Amino acid sequence: MSGANDARADGYGRVYQASGDQHIVEHHHHAPEWAGPDSVRHPAVGRAPVVLRDRVGEMDRLRAAVEPGVGNRAYVLHGMGGCGKTAVAYTLFRHATQHAERIGLWVNASDPASLRAGMLAVAADRGATDAELTGARSGLRPAADLVWQYLDASDRPWLLVLDNADTPAVLRDGGWLRTSPTGIVIVTTRQAAAHWWPGAELLQFGVLPREDAALVLQDLAPHAGSMEEAAEVADRLGRLPLALTLAGGFLAHQVIDPWNLADYRHGLDGGTGFHPIELLDQGADAGTDSRQLLSRTWQLSLDALTAQGLPESTVLLSLLACLAGDPLPLTLLAGAELGTELHPSRVESALRGLLDHSLTELVPGRVRCLRVHGILLDSVARATPDDRRERLATTVARLLRAVLPEVPERGEQDPAVILLAPHVIAFLRRVTDWGAAPAVVEDVADCALRLVIAVHRSGDYASALTLAREALELAVRGLPDNNVFVLRLRMRAGRALFRLGRFEESETVYEEVLDDCERLLGPEAPDTLEACLRLALVMPNRGRLQESMVLKRRAARGREETLGRSHPLTLIARKYILETAGRPDADALPDRDEILATGPAVIADCISATGEDHPMTLGAELNYAFALSAMGRPAEALPHARRALTGYERLFTPDYPLLLNARQNLSVALHALGRHAEAIEQGEILVDGRIRVLGPAHPWTVHAEELLHGYRNAARPS
Repeated sequence: MSGANDARADGYGRVYQASGDQHIVEHHHHAPEWAGPDSVRHPAVGRAPVVLRDRVGEMDRLRAAVEPGVGNRAYVLHGMGGCGKTAVAYTLFRHATQHAERIGLWVNASDPASLRAGMLAVAADRGATDAELTGARSGLRPAADLVWQYLDASDRPWLLVLDNADTPAVLRDGGWLRTSPTGIVIVTTRQAAAHWWPGAELLQFGVLPREDAALVLQDLAPHAGSMEEAAEVADRLGRLPLALTLAGGFLAHQVIDPWNLADYRHGLDGGTGFHPIELLDQGADAGTDSRQLLSRTWQLSLDALTAQGLPESTVLLSLLACLAGDPLPLTLLAGAELGTELHPSRVESALRGLLDHSLTELVPGRVRCLRVHGILLDSVARATPDDRRERLATTVARLLRAVLPEVPERGEQDPAVILLAPHVIAFLRRVTDWGAAPAVVEDVADCALRLVIAVHRSGDYASALTLAREALELAVRGLPDNNVFVLRLRMRAGRALFRLGRFEESETVYEEVLDDCERLLGPEAPDTLEACLRLALVMPNRGRLQESMVLKRRAARGREETLGRSHPLTLIARKYILETAGRPDADALPDRDEILATGPAVIADCISATGEDHPMTLGAELNYAFALSAMGRPAEALPHARRALTGYERLFTPDYPLLLNARQNLSVALHALGRHAEAIEQGEILVDGRIRVLGPAHPWTVHAEELLHGYRNAARPS
């Protein structure tokens, strides 16, 4: 040797070098390099279910599979994280070991090391020798072959559970998943793609029915409240088994100041200062695995997707987390883009990744939709960094505006647009909860306004009112009172109230809005003139016809000066002035005849601007017929009323409000001409439609019934 320290040692070896004689005594005490699970005979689960709720059909199928003499089968229990797959496997495991005379074997398959260690422990349980196991551990013999050799040779039937097998490539590539005549294999996984599980029977699991979800809470916290209170909390949690278990655990273990279900519901709504996900996680036991925490469980799937080369799935889920857990039209995702993080060409593969990992699901129906559980969305939204939120929100607003028409036509709307209602409201709530900049909140408020208009023009005034009020309540949290979108949402609420026959409420809303518009925007601002016109339409129903005419003329004059006489907005105001001549108390108007005389010109200008069959033109025909009939000229009114009705029939469904209005005008003209049978026929259709659409107590329904009663009386022989 040269005297330099040029020797090397590997592993636990030691090298000693010295220039003289040395006497060395060394003792080595090493733990084994491999350590398996403590047990494969007992399920390694967190909090076991007190009682397994629902899952009746699935459990019947699985219990039949572990009956004596049954083998060579594999079942894959798949679904999103937290849906209770492991609870089902645990319940089956207990049944198989306690009632079906099977050996139960439980392996954690969440990662390659745990799977390998667990399966070799299964081989040891079934009789593999230490030498065989050592050879398998060291790679001297195929580990999976050894395990299945002993499973096949087992002297007793068995049930093998491979729990949390969320990376199925590990099972496939290692040859770990097989079947055997001597046993049944159960796999729990978030991976829904059938190609991973050839030859297995797939059972999908989701959320619980309402009653069963409430019972889960009562099982865990029986004294916390009533069944109905439990059902309300269960609804708030989306009936997700993991969320229910955490909530029940929290309620059951409070000592100093126990909560009841009402307190918990208040806490979920933010009443205690906790984010809902944070509150739910407090129900977990100390040291709980991340799979049992709502703040972490889905991150495992996202990490797996990133490892598979699909980081875009996480970005797509972050976009979806701005929205609601209701069915979402897939068309919304067309053109989704977030810079270098998500290119449109990668949206399809990103979505497929989410589907494969049970993070979302497709919803069948007239409109192709996907759905993500609300608790999952809340968890992802909570974890979204502050510096990414505005960019995500801006992207989602752009996607929504691409689907929501800026000026929707009257009549039946695209079903995809109507399905966006819960998503727009959830989006507005999300950005205001995030404390987003006013410009972002304004973008979302614009989406809400478009949606309200679309729903209103579909004829669903009650839903339009609800949406307008919800959007307004949220928008004012992030926008000042003088914001134009806040004012417009208030006007839409007043408009829906008017159509619902709630004239006094509508009048109050519009008076307040008009006052605010004049003060904040100026007397000639477009929104001020719109408020003028809408208040004017309500006033005749409150006995204020003269004031109504003043406002209508103000709106028409202001629009004509700024937009021109034939602009559609000006024409709307002009045709409403024409309609005033047909009011029952219009005799008080000194220029009633002059107003009526404008009818042909208004119709001609509408035809020139929009065409003969446009709703604008048909509305002018309708208003002219209304005024002519009211002024004792039914023969002249009749052709206009027929044209309006025929045109509306081409455009709208039979119960659409404008079509019903046209039918009323036609019936009035027919009655005045003594054509009572035809008037009665139209009147009956009118009354039936008004009852269906507006309800029997609506003032317009009552008026239609009065008209029909008069037609019938006139038709009776004297």
